[in-house]
Amino acid sequence: MTAKKAEKTEKAEKTIVVKIGSTTLTTERGTFRLTPMAGLVSEVCELQEAGHRVLLVSSGAVSSGMGVLRRKRRPNSVVDLQAAAAVGQGHLLRTYTELFAHENVVTAQVLLTAFDVAARTQYLNARNTLKRLLDWKVVPIINENDTTSTDELCFGDNDALAAQVALLVKADLLVLLTDTDGLFTADPREDPDARLITTVEDLGDLECVQIGAVSALGRGGMGSKINSARIATSGGVETVIARGTRPGVLGAALAGEDVGTRFPPRPLGLPDYKLWLLYGKPASGTVVVDAGAAKALLGKGSLLPVGITGVEGDFEAGDAVLVTGGDGVQLAKGLVSYSKVELDRIKGLQSAKVAEMLPEGSPEAIHRDYLVLVC
Repeated sequence: MTAKKAEKTEKAEKTIVVKIGSTTLTTERGTFRLTPMAGLVSEVCELQEAGHRVLLVSSGAVSSGMGVLRRKRRPNSVVDLQAAAAVGQGHLLRTYTELFAHENVVTAQVLLTAFDVAARTQYLNARNTLKRLLDWKVVPIINENDTTSTDELCFGDNDALAAQVALLVKADLLVLLTDTDGLFTADPREDPDARLITTVEDLGDLECVQIGAVSALGRGGMGSKINSARIATSGGVETVIARGTRPGVLGAALAGEDVGTRFPPRPLGLPDYKLWLLYGKPASGTVVVDAGAAKALLGKGSLLPVGITGVEGDFEAGDAVLVTGGDGVQLAKGLVSYSKVELDRIKGLQSAKVAEMLPEGSPEAIHRDYLVLVC
């Protein structure tokens, strides 16, 4: 294979997840900003034509629904948000479909809930469906299923959804498009001395950075984008936060040019299952452990009932729980072998006593194969 062909093959293997926010897509009145929207669609089609695989995570269902219903303010109640999303999602997809059709590109609607990531079977089904669509050169238009999502089964915002999708498909790049040029040292609308942060090597360095407010149209904000960058980069996905209306923003981000704020990948070296457990499975409770158990966990051991000093929350066997030390510091997250009631009964007990009380139970409260460190 020649160097030129090898380069082309390498480029063809790039998988890019692009998240477009409500402020990029719609006006304050809830009408579509067709010019920037069409520009981004054209850029996606150019990337696909070059051999790349692109997935769109798109906000805008609620805001466009507000426009159709002629409501000036974003609803607060869950039922109103769900109803607005039900109205707006069809208009959003129709607009995307028409714009992509001008480029002879087929799209698919994919609506996800957190359950589709939290349940392992649904997680794998979602991955397989998205990969097949990409194999067919179809651009998935992904949104949270706002019409049926509840607080318990909600990603929170589409930034978090985009990060989960990036991990799901093993993306090379996640681009979070917003209405600013990236992450600044302070809010540039309030501080004229605010500087653009072009690269974030260590997310811990952002503790002193002032995070801007949430958009009036959407649920996200710069804080949610930083958290999404943390999730994606931990799985080896490079992340860029950039202005959605900047011409050529997607190609520039993929080429590694100075556009927006770039977060280099910092893979934790975790297998897919543990990345899913860490970021995709919501915790239903907390288990508090003593110093000996904490040491065993850090040494990659299992958690035994004898090391548990406290149990909080309401969970069943197989649910995810956080594991903390006595000082409240999070140590790990894992799938628990017992319900909250059962674990409360056997906490602090030696394995022989646990076997007497619950003969059908597991020797481990959380087996090491189903546990991932978070510290």
